[in-house]
Amino acid sequence: MKRQKSSYEDLQNHIRALKTPVIEVWENKYRDRHYTVHLNIPECTCICPKTGLPDFVTINVTYGPDKTCVELRSFKMYIIAFREVGIFHEHLVNKILDDFIVACAPRWAKVEGLVSPRGGITTTVVAEYKKGK
Repeated sequence: MKRQKSSYEDLQNHIRALKTPVIEVWENKYRDRHYTVHLNIPECTCICPKTGLPDFVTINVTYGPDKTCVELRSFKMYIIAFREVGIFHEHLVNKILDDFIVACAPRWAKVEGLVSPRGGITTTVVAEYKKGK
């Protein structure tokens, strides 16, 4: 019996290779100290790849800087780039984490996406990274 193809198949094959703006960094002068940075972006938007409707997401990034820290204006421009991208919530959060790690190589990082309710469901996606794991 032939498996029926899901209407969601092939919608996200390009996500890991998606070109996004560069996240700039600056040198951390306190790299000998372990401290935490919290970033809150309450106005992230993207597009549902299935319906084409907008999704409204609050992104929270918490990280422990190592050699560099993220430059905020470039990170804002990076987040804005998702405005016209069809992407599942789970992929959005993981893509942000992947790009964040490449940009600043933190000691650890956590990205949370809190998606506004649509269809009666609120979604929260959390992805984490720890250097050396």
